[in-house]
Amino acid sequence: MKSLLLAAACMSMLQIYSVEAAPRSISSQEAQEIALDAYLYAYPMVLMQITRDVSTNVSEAEGLHAPINQLAHARTFPDPSFTDVVRPNADTLYTALSFDVSKEPLIISVPASNGRYYLLPWLDWWTDIFTVPGSRTTGDEAQTFAIVSPDWKGKLPDNVREYRSPTALGLLIGRTQTNGKADYDAVHRFQNAMKAVPLSAYGKDYIPPKGHVNPKQDMSAPPDQLEKMDAKTFFTIFTNLLKTNPPHANDYPIIDRLKHLGIEPGKDFSFDSAPKIVQDALNAAPAAGLKQIKRIFTSSGVAANGWRTNLTAIGTYGTDYLRRAGVAYAGLGANVVQDAVYPTAFSDANGHPFDSDHKYVLHFDKDQIPPVRGFWSLTMYDQRQLFAANPINRYAIGDRDKLNYNPDGSLDLYIQRESPGKAKEPNWLPTPAKGPFTMNLRLYWPKLEVLDGTWSPPPVNRI
Repeated sequence: MKSLLLAAACMSMLQIYSVEAAPRSISSQEAQEIALDAYLYAYPMVLMQITRDVSTNVSEAEGLHAPINQLAHARTFPDPSFTDVVRPNADTLYTALSFDVSKEPLIISVPASNGRYYLLPWLDWWTDIFTVPGSRTTGDEAQTFAIVSPDWKGKLPDNVREYRSPTALGLLIGRTQTNGKADYDAVHRFQNAMKAVPLSAYGKDYIPPKGHVNPKQDMSAPPDQLEKMDAKTFFTIFTNLLKTNPPHANDYPIIDRLKHLGIEPGKDFSFDSAPKIVQDALNAAPAAGLKQIKRIFTSSGVAANGWRTNLTAIGTYGTDYLRRAGVAYAGLGANVVQDAVYPTAFSDANGHPFDSDHKYVLHFDKDQIPPVRGFWSLTMYDQRQLFAANPINRYAIGDRDKLNYNPDGSLDLYIQRESPGKAKEPNWLPTPAKGPFTMNLRLYWPKLEVLDGTWSPPPVNRI
């Protein structure tokens, strides 16, 4: 009898604890703190959705725009009119694909690259890279693999490797080494041999369907669209995306906090029906969140010689939601550091922000030349984080250009608006016609001394 009573008591306690506790009441200040966390957490996913809306708003592949689950290839380097992704590069030709594998896997075939460096980073809808087939990881031989949803069950064809995406939606931003415009044709042949087909069409003749074009779609730069977005629109998009794109396994703490605002994965959320204290907090979040996102972009990583080099929380982020949002804002699709490191220069050797009214020089001693297994470049950005028009249409300069090295093996790069003179023009990186600018070094397949922080870029000196 005693044991039965004890068992009944235990069952009663289990029933009590199995019932989800109702959200506790929160103060206005706590609501604002949680709403700010929610904005930072959600920012990359909402930006991904806007980017998809823009990049898939075509009937067939056109440049880097293509319908969902179809490959799109950049055939030339971006120019000042390119606004789809901030801080683009002029080292590689992009290959993009916005995927949806909620119904069935997508099978990707890649030809042998014959020694040409390439990488195919696949991002989930939170912007985390979950796999990177390419030269560094899988090698240069031909390969075939499948992207599958987190809950897919089935069998893939023989010799097709499986990559399971944490979310059903995601994005490929691939890069193929391109050694100047003269190399375009060879890269195009490599791109053209890539294939993407749904599992049901694998091994069959397949004609991809036409995409749907929304004539009312805002086609301006996605970060600009998001910056103008009101809180109601932002959180409505986010909560709808949460229904089909689950949080990561380490997101439970923030998911528990979001419940106090009435936001839960997989459930409807009505902004207008939320308590006033929640609406007020959510309405205040975008301005506060964007301020933090822009600040973290300029302060992430380790500062040295006017450069900031981020070797953590990039490509994969864990629970560092602020830095994840900062990377999405400043460079959606940034690679993991083993594939590429991007030291960013915001100021000269004396700590002064760069300005196109001044002239600068970046000097590498012979033993300071960027240590890479792939290649390196220096890229110029205007205050929009985009390319700016210049007299020679040069937006980046690097080791695949015909640079003039000094007799002792050192290298000087001239950074200024006007030509430094014919003799120095091979080493000239033009600045914008006016205003501030920033620069990125790009180190593809960096060596250990980059990854462990023992090498850092030298200062940029104002002349």
